[in-house]
Amino acid sequence: MNKIQTQIQNSLKEIIKPNTAEAQNVWKACVQIIKDHIGGLSFKTWFEPIIPIDFNNDTLTVKIPNDFSWEYIEVHYNTLLKKALLHSIGEKAKLVYIIDDKKSEDVTEPQNNFVKIKNVRSSSSHERSIEVDSSNFETHLNEKFAFDNFIKGEGNQLARAAAYAVANSPGGTSFNPLFIYGGVGLGKTHLIQAIGNSVLKNIKVKRVLYTTAEKFTMEYVDSIRKNSVNDFSSFYRTVDVLIIDDIQFFAGKESTTDTFFHIFNSLHQLGKQIILSSDKPPKSLSGLDERLISRFHWGLSVDIQPPDLETRIAILMKKCETFGLEINTEIIEYISSNITNNIRELEGCLVKILALASLEGKEITLELAKEVVKSIATDRKFSITIEQIQKTVSQYFEIPEDMLRSKTKKQEFVRARQISMYFCKKFTNASLKTIGLHFGGRDHSTVIHSIQSVEEMLNEEKFVSIINSIQRKIEINS
Repeated sequence: MNKIQTQIQNSLKEIIKPNTAEAQNVWKACVQIIKDHIGGLSFKTWFEPIIPIDFNNDTLTVKIPNDFSWEYIEVHYNTLLKKALLHSIGEKAKLVYIIDDKKSEDVTEPQNNFVKIKNVRSSSSHERSIEVDSSNFETHLNEKFAFDNFIKGEGNQLARAAAYAVANSPGGTSFNPLFIYGGVGLGKTHLIQAIGNSVLKNIKVKRVLYTTAEKFTMEYVDSIRKNSVNDFSSFYRTVDVLIIDDIQFFAGKESTTDTFFHIFNSLHQLGKQIILSSDKPPKSLSGLDERLISRFHWGLSVDIQPPDLETRIAILMKKCETFGLEINTEIIEYISSNITNNIRELEGCLVKILALASLEGKEITLELAKEVVKSIATDRKFSITIEQIQKTVSQYFEIPEDMLRSKTKKQEFVRARQISMYFCKKFTNASLKTIGLHFGGRDHSTVIHSIQSVEEMLNEEKFVSIINSIQRKIEINS
């Protein structure tokens, strides 16, 4: 290339250099109008990925991901975009689309402000374009939820192992969907979000979405109101890993569950990973379409049980480590022994103790811990735990505590076990299933039978005296 040719080319570059700054201003004005007429989900799906490139002679040039985007906007947003362009530019407005189809061999990377494009569609002000861009995708994940700070214990070991397997190979295991269930405050939300965060960090899958069943429902209702149900469904069908918390909230919402059913089928057929959580196992979810419940059984359903004493202590010690504080072991053990069924409540107790110590200048003592436990554990009379009841009853009958959890059917041990279960139901907020687990994994029907047996024996004066004596000891020990 000679000197003259070089000068001409450089001059041409300056002449046709894109006016990006002005394009951004014009597009920003268009966006303000568009946002006033469509929902946030529709805007995120179709308009947020559009990139303004140039503005010259009343012509706005924008880049969109592919032909599908251009075609979709022709059908759904023709009038709206025409209004936005008319208001922002005027009657002579034109819109030029650069179709950024990276699968095409005709596309090269931008060089010196020039882009070789597959296709340019030029149109008058009533034409437009859209689509989804993963780089701007909002996951709604909380970064603090990770596998590293999820304390593994006997009650959550299987759930954690399954979650870890899914995180390492989303959509590539037989655990699809992965359905994790358990009581309130046991770490379900932590675990399912840890999967999403791990996938983003290690697998580099871009479209990971966490939401709740309640939020999904609200968005769906909003899409009906705005006549944009197709946009709603299209958005969820583009997700690579879909995480929905508290799926039991779908109960009784027929239209919502029908839409989710079709989204579920679409994602599953494409090999996308689905992760769900609930307070109940799939078979116990009343008010849901049987077709949907059957889909939940396609993968793996696994529960999270209340943490044992050792796990509760480990959770609090990890929390103290996070805060950079050292607290007397006796205090940690006291809190862990008195709050047994809810990790959220367990951690909340520690936080309140630290707050009182910091804000009111109180020393962190066992007495302060007892005050806080009493104020937080309002649903537990005397803050009595299952472990305390087992210990008191075994001491009263002078039998090894392990015999309460054994399979033996000797009458003396059976009677002590039944009395223990009776007091567990009376003094704690634990479910029948949880009580059974603390007595060697017995089912809820055994617990019910034990409670009924004790209640029947309360007609005997001698037995009433025994029960009253044990109750006083439990209350004193608490």
